[in-house]
Amino acid sequence: MAPTVLICDDAIFMRTMVGDILTQAGFEIVGEAETGTQAVERYKALRPDLVTMDIVMPDMGGIDAVREITKFDPNAKVLMCSAMGQQSLVVEAIQAGAKDFVVKPFQPSRVLEAVQRVLG
Repeated sequence: MAPTVLICDDAIFMRTMVGDILTQAGFEIVGEAETGTQAVERYKALRPDLVTMDIVMPDMGGIDAVREITKFDPNAKVLMCSAMGQQSLVVEAIQAGAKDFVVKPFQPSRVLEAVQRVLG
């Protein structure tokens, strides 16, 4: 069975790009979220194998969303997606429970390498 993924990013363009990369690699996209609050709600409802999470999102940032998700499920596998220059936030995200990160703009190979590491 294909691993399931929840894609969380406030930009539809980024959700589409990540979705395309993962779908072509055989993953099943089970949901999308454009805010941190939606990300937490959809994680609880869908229980995906993997979450891709943007750092900067409306209403609840990605780092707070990771904290909420890992509080709900300590085994959650979250891959952070950040723009260049957010390195300090990446460290904070890892401390909050994220397993790895990729930097935008994405190279498909780098996304897939990070996904494989996160999923083990």
